Amino acid sequence: MRAVLLAWLFLLNLPAAVAQLQEGMPAPAVRAELLGGGTFDSATHRGKVIVLNFWASWCKPCREEMPALDAFYRSHRADGLEVLAISIEEPRDLAKVSAAMKNFSFRAALAANAQTEGYGRPWRLPITYVIDRRGVLRFDGQKFAKKMDLPTLERIVTPLLREPRNAARAEPDQVQGIQVADHGG
Repeated sequence: MRAVLLAWLFLLNLPAAVAQLQEGMPAPAVRAELLGGGTFDSATHRGKVIVLNFWASWCKPCREEMPALDAFYRSHRADGLEVLAISIEEPRDLAKVSAAMKNFSFRAALAANAQTEGYGRPWRLPITYVIDRRGVLRFDGQKFAKKMDLPTLERIVTPLLREPRNAARAEPDQVQGIQVADHGG
């Protein structure tokens, strides 16, 4: 009975957290303690495009899309791209998460060591968000049911990487209503 009550309370709070997410509006802040040390703070990465990916080592679609995320990151990190993969697994699963990440060059963290409240609780995996150089949410992965592959990343992220790095100085309200390519895939 207690579990049912907790689940019900969680569902009551979920729409408020997710309601804050809106493409064309400032993205919620992300802070995380990284696997292997260091921290990630989206505020210090203003001027870069951030791909934020929620995943788990036991999630087959997550593991299938990670090579594409890594290849895209390796090709575009010099262009101002950051990729942060946040595993929803428990701290006791750190060894599994670290083993899954050992072949990838992008950063990762455990959700337990991250502040991502504005993104709500992932209701399916994987979920990917894209934040532009201004700190504006440009792609809401809650609305996209397919896994990320290279053509999708090229279509969604590459145009944002072409924006001048000094575009980060523009105010977020100057980009409201801008649509990144159709999410239909």
